[in-house]
Amino acid sequence: MSGPFGRRGLALLLVIVAALAAGSASPAADQPSTEKHLSVAGLGHGLGHVRTRIATTKVARRLSAQPGAWGGVYTAKSGAQVTIYSSRYYPVDESVNQAAADFIDSLVHGSEVSAVKIYLAPPAEVGILCYTQEADGCYFPATGEIVTIGEDTQWSTVEQVVAHEYGHHVANNRLNDPWPAIAFGTKRWATYEGVCARTAAGVAFPGDEGEHYFQNPGESFAESFMHLNMVKLGLAEPAWGYDPMFTPDAGALAAIEQDVLKPWKDDVIKHWTGRFTRRGQSKTFTFKTPLDGVFATQLRGPHGSTLRLSGPAEIKRMSSTLSAGLVCGRRTVSERFVAGGAGRFSAAVAIP
Repeated sequence: MSGPFGRRGLALLLVIVAALAAGSASPAADQPSTEKHLSVAGLGHGLGHVRTRIATTKVARRLSAQPGAWGGVYTAKSGAQVTIYSSRYYPVDESVNQAAADFIDSLVHGSEVSAVKIYLAPPAEVGILCYTQEADGCYFPATGEIVTIGEDTQWSTVEQVVAHEYGHHVANNRLNDPWPAIAFGTKRWATYEGVCARTAAGVAFPGDEGEHYFQNPGESFAESFMHLNMVKLGLAEPAWGYDPMFTPDAGALAAIEQDVLKPWKDDVIKHWTGRFTRRGQSKTFTFKTPLDGVFATQLRGPHGSTLRLSGPAEIKRMSSTLSAGLVCGRRTVSERFVAGGAGRFSAAVAIP
């Protein structure tokens, strides 16, 4: 994140310092803050441009164990079980947490919904728990916990922050081998947006929560997830506030929805056999590679047979008959087999 004197300025910093000096995260000693009842409509208000943080601290947060926190597991309208807690600085009102659970259930989601834990708190407490005064919320990948404001600010609505943070939770529960989805985005979205190629070109910065925050594909994925839900719910999207290279279009949003509902799980493995009739005979096979990732291939044939892989970046030849390469924007890969002699061969490929 950037330095402490950003968009919040000195006013919020003074609130945080005062809370720490008092030995408490309380934003107001005299009168409790008002916690918002979340609703779908709240996504359509506010400026958007959500600013949050991935918290990678080794100190695991147990937000439900915050002194005086109230809440638990709530059953949403669909039957999904969602864990919601609210800060002690909000008056106990079970309908508020229930509304938050129903809001989460209204987002595009999969089975990961049962693993999320959401903690709603006043902005000053969020600043302390997220280790920054520049964020309206944060996500802890190690525990699946979301810390978020429980009341609208002049920059974001609670619903926008929660939707963005839930995008991080989705990514954290998806695979994008060989890259971590929490930093690169989910498999189909990252492929569609060319995250691998843009990272190699030095214009995208996965995992950078500081100087290149707006060029961090993990953050743009989460923000795009928020936009997907606005579109699905028939709400007008706010202007895109992250780097223009990741501005979501219909294809990007469709890729995210597919990644949420039908997650990529593993490479596709293909096997086949054939025959060489003479030494030096060559055979070339071409494969479509719709997704970025690692392409691997192996050949077993007459002694002295070899294979050559072409198309991927950073090809690594482990032996004369075993190779792998990084698919990074290329949508086809070819391999050439050369016979060491007459006889049968068998081959296999792993396609991301």
